[in-house]
Amino acid sequence: MTLPNPTVPGFHPDPSITRVGDDYYLACSSFEYLPGIPLFHSRDLVHWEQIGNVVTRPGQLAVEKVPTLGGAWAPTIRFHDGRFWLVVTDAMGRGSLIFTADRAEGPWSDGIVMEGVPGIDPDLAWDADGTCFVTYSGLQLDGDRAGEHLGVQQVRMDLETGQALEEPRSLWSGTGLMFPEAPHLYEIDGTWYLLIAEGGTERGHSVSIARGPRPDGPFEGCPANPVLSARSTDRPVQNTGHADLVRTPDGGWALFLLGMRPGGLTRAFSPMGRETFSTTLEWADGWPVVQPVQLTPPTAPVEHHDDFTGAQLGLEWLSIRTPAADWSSLTERPGHLVVHADGSTMDDPRPRFVGRRQQHQAAVFSVRVDSDGGVGGLSLRIDEHHHYDVEVGAGIARARARVGQLCQTWEQPLPAGPVTVRIETEPVSGMGLDALGPDVVRLSVDSGTGPVELAALDGRYVSAETAASFTGRVVGMYAAEGTVAFDRFRYRGED
Repeated sequence: MTLPNPTVPGFHPDPSITRVGDDYYLACSSFEYLPGIPLFHSRDLVHWEQIGNVVTRPGQLAVEKVPTLGGAWAPTIRFHDGRFWLVVTDAMGRGSLIFTADRAEGPWSDGIVMEGVPGIDPDLAWDADGTCFVTYSGLQLDGDRAGEHLGVQQVRMDLETGQALEEPRSLWSGTGLMFPEAPHLYEIDGTWYLLIAEGGTERGHSVSIARGPRPDGPFEGCPANPVLSARSTDRPVQNTGHADLVRTPDGGWALFLLGMRPGGLTRAFSPMGRETFSTTLEWADGWPVVQPVQLTPPTAPVEHHDDFTGAQLGLEWLSIRTPAADWSSLTERPGHLVVHADGSTMDDPRPRFVGRRQQHQAAVFSVRVDSDGGVGGLSLRIDEHHHYDVEVGAGIARARARVGQLCQTWEQPLPAGPVTVRIETEPVSGMGLDALGPDVVRLSVDSGTGPVELAALDGRYVSAETAASFTGRVVGMYAAEGTVAFDRFRYRGED
């Protein structure tokens, strides 16, 4: 079958997939964003719809205090004994967690901390006797051994208590490339397969596999490892790895994995970060033969509108470390999202920000802002050290670029009244310095007499490789001072 790529566009890394009858469910990492761990549903592996989020309540994750790079890392979703199970690492937060739900849409449980699993990227598998095996990457995140990598490890686990039933054992840890991680364990026709990522999640990322007679091995590696990698190729999708295996509706097999779409003259910068892709495979001599990940032809432009008339924000909206419901309202001024500032800005780890992912290479975000004595606007964000903002308030229209420790602003006077602010990403092409970046980011305002561009900025500095924050661009509304009302949010994207 032909699978669409990107399968889930925009910042959706570390996909894990499970099949329940004719239904497929997919979960992704979310790091410091809330709600956390988005969940998608499909019946054909082609059309995907977000149906919920695992993390919807305070306390399920500890992201309010984790540093940037922390939070929800690499979930594994499975269905067993009539329940959905999801394990994930809350990095620098609560640790490795077990969540359960009767329905993938939720609600999900509060999460049990796994004891005796010192690492990341946990996986779940059960043998014929019902024994649960948690296989994980032994990267140490805290303590005296922080930063040390112990390879791929495994324990038997009591899922009801979260207690490991034995000391960790070391398993096959790849071909010797760095960072063996993202293990997934499967029993297929009496043979156990251990699928891992290695080579690092950057351009050396790859998928390797081993097989053995039991879930605890011993495992032998595939002679053709890595079975998938885009490194040193001219493929438009790079960094392919962190894969999960599933049967397709037509009886075949597919891998769902992360990848990146780097742009610019040297293909060095990826605005949207790590996205979800998929590819098919066949079996030969008991080993998978995986097809390269290819982009499918782009579809017509995609448009999304939100006039904020619902009772709550849609599933696609994100805030940073604190729930948007704590400081915003859809009822205070019907037809508007009202955001109450607390003095924080986009330079802070917990700004008053509500955004959605950039999902296309060419994208336009716009919203009408009624600052009414406050200050707010739109921000294109990778993290608190890498963002481009356009804001209005106190009679001033302002564009701001924050890149590491550097900050520059552009200002001009603005008449009173509501103003439409706009952020547009325009891919570049050709040769020379102007083509090094993946795109130009244009910041503009329109007070009713036509758009006025305040700044045109290089997209390299708000890309995943420059910021190195594991995420991708999220664009949205923020309030820096007072109370700001937003309406008529528009997104248009195409590749």
